[in-house]
Amino acid sequence: MVVADSTGRVVELNTAARFVFPDAVPGARLGEVAPGWFAEAHRRTAAPGAVLPVVPARTTCGTVGDRTFEAHPSVAADGDVVWWFVDHTDRRLAEEALAGERRRAAVLAGAFSALLSSLNVERCMEVTARMAAEHLAEAAVVVAPGRGRAHSLTYCGPDGEVVHRMVQADVELMPGLGEALRGFPPVPSRWIDPAAVPDWAVPPDLTGPVGSVVVTPLPGHGVPAGALVLLRSGATTAFTDDEEVFARLFAARAGAAISAARMYAEQAAVTTTLMRELLPPQLHSVNGVDFAGAYRASGQSERVGGDFYDVHPAADEGQESLVVLGDVCGKGLEAAVLTGKIRNTLQALLPLADDHQRLLGLLNGSLINSHHTRFATLALASVSRRGSAVRLRVTSAGHQPPLIVRADGLVEKAATRGSLVGVFEDITSTTAVVELAPGETCLFFTDGITEARGGPLGDEMFGLARLEATFAECAGMPAEAIVEHIQMLATQWLGGGSHDDMAVVAVSAPHHAHLSAVDGHTRGRYTA
Repeated sequence: MVVADSTGRVVELNTAARFVFPDAVPGARLGEVAPGWFAEAHRRTAAPGAVLPVVPARTTCGTVGDRTFEAHPSVAADGDVVWWFVDHTDRRLAEEALAGERRRAAVLAGAFSALLSSLNVERCMEVTARMAAEHLAEAAVVVAPGRGRAHSLTYCGPDGEVVHRMVQADVELMPGLGEALRGFPPVPSRWIDPAAVPDWAVPPDLTGPVGSVVVTPLPGHGVPAGALVLLRSGATTAFTDDEEVFARLFAARAGAAISAARMYAEQAAVTTTLMRELLPPQLHSVNGVDFAGAYRASGQSERVGGDFYDVHPAADEGQESLVVLGDVCGKGLEAAVLTGKIRNTLQALLPLADDHQRLLGLLNGSLINSHHTRFATLALASVSRRGSAVRLRVTSAGHQPPLIVRADGLVEKAATRGSLVGVFEDITSTTAVVELAPGETCLFFTDGITEARGGPLGDEMFGLARLEATFAECAGMPAEAIVEHIQMLATQWLGGGSHDDMAVVAVSAPHHAHLSAVDGHTRGRYTA
């Protein structure tokens, strides 16, 4: 407590006040023995002309040394002012600590949001370096795990520009970096000599020599995702213990995001490799026969399903190419897995392709002996060029027989039928021989076409009759145009409704044929 008169002279003070204002004695002027903010507050409170004692008390706040005080005035009738001081240092420190924690929490939340917005490894490393340089240090370097001496580094300096670079370096030469890349806990920054930081670890736009360094691991999912290096020049303050703890919290979130992005990239690469084997092939003309195919999966986001087709070209123009179209029970990825097994099995059985019944029997045995309970329908065709015509040996195994459109628009069904594959120990099938004159086409299709529901009422099947009528209109058209036309009409019929997998393959005897092997080596030329 301090009492001062209206002229600003100290009248009295208690023992506690003497510790706060050691130079204050009765008779001394406040402006000479007290901080300026206190003297000014007293001058305003005890100003001449004030109506006493109804002058409103004005609380003021200021610092004395490293302490913070709140001063409450009480004006007496004789004009003296009694000042009561309350030490709010602890509250100020608590408020500053709370504000700091809020800022750090906001930084971590922003980093987490920015990092999770992308599953690209390079993008995550960019965000980590940029946010670290902005909120934690002057400059930051993200070091990815390397192969041997080769390491990918992402730099961000004071200008905020991010740079990627591959360096050939021995990371063990930088204190703490080798350990961080192996996932060991970070060493305190005071243990790292800034002069030992190699040039390749310093962003080029960091001005002045390195003054302090923090090296912390980027924890990943089971294995380290890399390391984060934070740099400050000698002109700035060194890292505090709290800042190092915050850097580790930031690194934990960044490492989790980078690790997730790396795992996603690896899984995407595996998926792409596997998907390449499951996707239907691009068809073309082989040995004077036109082949065309189209596939549409049942799901909007799916690329593969239970329908499939393949064309295995003959090595020589006099031999038969094998066409396979199938429909596995079910749809989606599980059906696609069995699709891949059937296609691989048929690929292995190609030397037996001349004998459809034997090939189907071996495939049937393979499916029955497997762990799944799915079955499939198949249509096989051995195709060869015979002068200007195309000859097909067609076998159905539980599948709808293919349709043939003649040059005059007449549509026929191939006389083949057979039992499902993967259900019974023994299967039976019949093979039909089809001759195609120039301009005629044999069409293979799955039930996703004929059972497509839509139309004007929204629940009517496209049906076999409508498919035959559509196919009749395609007489004389190239195989690719026929496939595109049928798939387009089926899609229009569906509207926006759900559907099963749809696959179509057309085999045509072209009006003018050039015999070519699949490798581009010309075998001969036939003109119809």
